Amino acid sequence: MSSRNRKRTISGTCLLLALAVILVFGRTVRHEFVNYDDDQYFYSNPHVQAGLSWAGTMWAFGTRYASNWHPLTWLSLMLDAEVFGTGPAGPHLTNVLLHAANAVLVYLLLRGMTGAQWRSAFVAAVFALHPLRVESVAWVAERKDVLSGFFGLLTLVMYGRYAVESKAHGPKSRVFYGLALLFFILGLMSKPMLVTLPFVMLLLDWWPLRRFDCSTPASRPAPLLHLVAEKLPFFALSAVSIAATVFAQQGAIKPIQWFPLPLRIANALDSYVIYLGQMLYPSGLAVFYPYSSAEKLPWSAVLALGLLAGITAAVLALRRTRPYLLTGWFWYLGMLVPVIGLVQVGDQARADRFTYLPQIGLCILAAWTLNDVSLSWRHRPRILTAGAVVVVAALAVGSFIQTSYWRDSEALWNRALACTTRNYVAHNNLGIVVAQKGHPVEAMKHFQRALEIRPNYADAHNDLGIVLFQQGRSAEAARHFQRALEIKPDFVEAEFNLCNLLAQEGRWADAIRGYRRAVQLHPDSAKLRFRLGFALKHQGEFAEAIAEYRKVLELDPGHVLARNNLAWVLATCPEVPLRNGDEATELAQRARQGSGGNDPQILDTLGAAYAEAGRFAEALDTARQAQRLAEARSNASLAQEIAGRIRLYQANSPYHEKP
Repeated sequence: MSSRNRKRTISGTCLLLALAVILVFGRTVRHEFVNYDDDQYFYSNPHVQAGLSWAGTMWAFGTRYASNWHPLTWLSLMLDAEVFGTGPAGPHLTNVLLHAANAVLVYLLLRGMTGAQWRSAFVAAVFALHPLRVESVAWVAERKDVLSGFFGLLTLVMYGRYAVESKAHGPKSRVFYGLALLFFILGLMSKPMLVTLPFVMLLLDWWPLRRFDCSTPASRPAPLLHLVAEKLPFFALSAVSIAATVFAQQGAIKPIQWFPLPLRIANALDSYVIYLGQMLYPSGLAVFYPYSSAEKLPWSAVLALGLLAGITAAVLALRRTRPYLLTGWFWYLGMLVPVIGLVQVGDQARADRFTYLPQIGLCILAAWTLNDVSLSWRHRPRILTAGAVVVVAALAVGSFIQTSYWRDSEALWNRALACTTRNYVAHNNLGIVVAQKGHPVEAMKHFQRALEIRPNYADAHNDLGIVLFQQGRSAEAARHFQRALEIKPDFVEAEFNLCNLLAQEGRWADAIRGYRRAVQLHPDSAKLRFRLGFALKHQGEFAEAIAEYRKVLELDPGHVLARNNLAWVLATCPEVPLRNGDEATELAQRARQGSGGNDPQILDTLGAAYAEAGRFAEALDTARQAQRLAEARSNASLAQEIAGRIRLYQANSPYHEKP
């Protein structure tokens, strides 16, 4: 094939792969957020919602929010908010485009290292369109998967170029090595799962780079020690990333008494085999897989161990004649180590997203094995082409169907319940959806079912408490909030909800103590600080309330209610030194702009601010507008309060609250 035709073939294959990904996964651009981590990663995260900024960048690099340190993931989501707005379409689109780029990179990686056009294209197509990819692409919170995959694959592409150049003593070898190191750093700052990538490089040295090989006279084998030594910077970066991850995930790593080590080992062996099965027959995929019973796991783990040991033995025996087997198999085994559950983060037994890069090894193994065993077949090209088309088409259809389950939270959790048993997380999160749709009785059934399956499930206690509280069953709600805190003492949501209950009952001092405890654990929570400021104001601790509202606006500059409440305190505080009419006016004006200008409470605040600043004519006009809006919304009590303030403004007197 001429150089020109080869370039056309490569370009055409890249284009087809990208188009296939867009056709299969493009529908996710119309999907909603889901109520599983998307709040932390996007729609309830004020740092992300604010878009790109210097303050946001400092937060991204300095936080371990969501139990991870992955600043590039945060920055990429901030960029989505900056460019596309705060809806779900932007981050969904970016995920699709990143996955399309990753499919192209898989093809270019293998095509560049092996020269095998159709095997490389087949591996890339299976990687791109397999239903196990849906979770990583369709879930906004899994931006870290597709982003780290992008940089990880770029790392391997650059490493391949370096290996070729260094073998030929090319002048660009150092440039490619430097680029590989740079992309590796960026990948680790997107998701730490790439810590095993240096081992993958060693596998690629074995095959297809054949840096151990001395079969050709012009080549000299590189000793293992040399190959390891040249990767020491990569291993060092992996060690740093592991340390940072352990520090960031302190609150998410499950204690050994929750998941004993024998159970973790059994589940790990079981998961390796289940992932193999899901690759061949990707049916019954779910967003959350609960642990199997302790009685069942050991027996299945023994069988899994036998199968894995048998495959490993065969791979090692054939390492010389079929070296791709060793690379593909140990790529799969090794890349799963960080997420196989020996260090348990979260409650899941396994997850589809964990196979994002590891499955490439299995695809390599399958494609090159099929090529070798089919050498003697009659009509081999036709059979292989037809088989490849059928496989890729079937995977594409399966992924297209699987994406439909990610259209919203209700569809996602109903699907999880249909595919799994005793799924307490699915029951709980479906209960949240049902409650939000105004069906509290049905929601409580889901929460209670979750607690039947797992009595110590803190989230279900908290969510059941919320619905009970909304139903006016405060005593029962308080018991569930307290039980959630007994199970998980640093559970900020349960503390927040219990404090809200105490505040509604007028127990402000108890509520303030609880809010302060929660703020100590989560000092960057704008929601907690807002409620603490609200409670402090009700207790007459105005200086502290002002300080908390200011901190809220530091953390979330777009927090309209915090700006409004701060303006109110500065305008109406009974303590003269704390009042500031001019600042209150500026804050209230910005709150009015942020609310659309039709909120009677915010207009009431603006009127009070104008009056404190001595601008009584504007105070009167604004207060009358607020009164009309309150009456139109049948808020008689607010309208009556505003009427009293109007009389003060008519007498050129500001409104101040009583001490």
